[in-house]
Amino acid sequence: MSNDAEQAADADADADDASGESLAERVREHDEDLGDEVADLEARVAELEADLSEAEAEVDDLTERLQAKQADFQNYKQRAKQRQEDIRERATEDLVERLLDVRDNLGRALDEESGDVDSLREGVKLTRKEFDRVLDAEGVSEIAPSAGEEVDAQRHEVMMRVDSDQPEGTVTDVYRSGYEMGGKVLRPAQVTVSDGPGGE
Repeated sequence: MSNDAEQAADADADADDASGESLAERVREHDEDLGDEVADLEARVAELEADLSEAEAEVDDLTERLQAKQADFQNYKQRAKQRQEDIRERATEDLVERLLDVRDNLGRALDEESGDVDSLREGVKLTRKEFDRVLDAEGVSEIAPSAGEEVDAQRHEVMMRVDSDQPEGTVTDVYRSGYEMGGKVLRPAQVTVSDGPGGE
């Protein structure tokens, strides 16, 4: 293509044509082949612009949907947290309600003025039995190892070692019971442990 044709194409590209001809049509007036190339380029540019516009619209749509999903997830987390708090509060309320009966029974025992020690003792035993039922309903179990049982460092706290007929390293006595709930030790049992028979 001649320099004159290139200059004409550049000039036509920058000028506004009052006749409404496209750039390709104006270039064709000077160079038919170049006009065809410009027409192909114009079509390709239009196609790319359409693709870009479509991609931008898709990005906007995806961004909007992502933001909506993030907002939904945050709302879900808040609702789940609130539900957990509600469940915890209801569980605590239920436990306290059941413990109130135990407290009432202890109050009645303290108010007893008959002087009947055996009756008072029996009332306290029944109250303790009721309290144990509440603990059992909550999945709490007592840790009270028998004499001669192997010491479990996870469930037993050794208070002292003593001479004993029990095998060395085993429980001789329980100083204070422990408790566990759902496989988790709430309080280890305090025990004395055998050092074996003394004097040998």
